[in-house]
Amino acid sequence: MSSLALAVRDSTTMLRRNLLHARRYPSLTLNLLLTPIVLLLLFVYVFGDVMSAGIGGHGADRSRYIAYLVPGLLLMTIGSTTIGTAVSVSNDMTEGIIARFRTMAIHRGSVLIGHVVGSVLQAVASVVLVGAVAVAIGFRSTDATPLEWLAAFGLLTLFALALTWIAVGMGLVSPNAEAASNNAMPLIFLPLISSAFVPVDAMPGWFQPIAQYQPFTPAIETLRGLLLGTGIGDNGWLALAWCLALTALGYRWSKAVFDRDPK
Repeated sequence: MSSLALAVRDSTTMLRRNLLHARRYPSLTLNLLLTPIVLLLLFVYVFGDVMSAGIGGHGADRSRYIAYLVPGLLLMTIGSTTIGTAVSVSNDMTEGIIARFRTMAIHRGSVLIGHVVGSVLQAVASVVLVGAVAVAIGFRSTDATPLEWLAAFGLLTLFALALTWIAVGMGLVSPNAEAASNNAMPLIFLPLISSAFVPVDAMPGWFQPIAQYQPFTPAIETLRGLLLGTGIGDNGWLALAWCLALTALGYRWSKAVFDRDPK
């Protein structure tokens, strides 16, 4: 077999291994998935009328706020899911299985590729589940064209890939699973200080640059424009640039840490 065929075979085996782990131990993924669902229900049914009146200036209209809120929570779902990746990678590094893999005749990068592909698939599945809950409580995307739906799916997948590589790096440098979970917390925290819940213009002036110049805000605004058929502006290019930059950074970081000789 060629080296490429061996790499694909070994990566597929590692992917299957990680998916089996996720199926046998679903509690971590479910716990992380509950955060965006709870926030969705909380902000829609508890704060929806007040938030919609404050944002749109058209009076209380919960349905308008659902449309505004869902794109941000879909991206927050990706951030929540990838925390499980950091924990899983840290467990592999600390429990000795990686040391055994290093002694076996397998493609060196297949271990990380299995984690990354498995995490992206789980993130996409989680987004579909949260999206289904959003549709059940009233979210509609009637103005989006099939091309915009395809672009939205591509953005979600690319964003999941970018955050997953960052989470893998965090898991590799963490001494244990608890530290990995703590190190990956910004992946949940950043959406809270983005345009996910309120527009950036509604924030205090000193805080607006913090919310504006971070990866989640342009991605949220792009996804919001695609799903609701509104303007995107420069956010599309910014979101793409953030995704590519984070993917490259996470890949180089993860590869450099993983390739170090064990102490």
